[in-house]
Amino acid sequence: MNLDIIYEDNHIIAVNKTNSDIVQSDKTGDKSLADMVKAYIKEKYNKPGDVFLGIVHRLDRPVSGVVIFARTSKALTRLNRMFAEKDIRKTYWAIVKNRPPEIEEELHHYIGKNEEKNRASVSIKPRPGFKEAVLRYKVMSASNNYYLLEIELMTGRHHQIRAQLARIGCPIRGDLKYGYARSNENGGISLHSRSIEFEHPVSHEQIRIVAETPKNEPLWSAFANVQ
Repeated sequence: MNLDIIYEDNHIIAVNKTNSDIVQSDKTGDKSLADMVKAYIKEKYNKPGDVFLGIVHRLDRPVSGVVIFARTSKALTRLNRMFAEKDIRKTYWAIVKNRPPEIEEELHHYIGKNEEKNRASVSIKPRPGFKEAVLRYKVMSASNNYYLLEIELMTGRHHQIRAQLARIGCPIRGDLKYGYARSNENGGISLHSRSIEFEHPVSHEQIRIVAETPKNEPLWSAFANVQ
């Protein structure tokens, strides 16, 4: 197992996901991140029988970054409620080629999901079956050819960041599904779940979990000094 564990206690475990991992088993049959974390816990703590692990949230397969899991049912129930009530702050980094219209902006759209194509459609006006999607972005840095955006997700819609950035003319690097011209060599996209901040569901301490950007991708290294 090649797990990058970035936070662990009796109730929560967080992993820095690669952009090839799937969080939960799907029709591909590939080994999931949840399965690998269960195996890690079983071996480390010599747990007999099945290991409890609650999936709290997910990242799209081509996205990297922090994913948290619940190690107890109490933590799972409380984290699920915190996600539903938007008491968890999620920050992402994205690399785009085109300069956004504004240096900093809050985007309001409506998103509908096409199940057959596994793709989101974006509208600037309400439509039947579409849900409100809100995010804030700001330009953190720029290189000769790319811009680094920091994004705070206010709602959690299907492919929300990918679809909304594409809607303003800034598809994420490598994201062919939403209009980028070329794929990345590793098959992922340049979207990274940078941090998650929340009140610990049991101790009630404020927790901020930060995931380092992929070390094997030179473009992320170009933005390494950004805090």
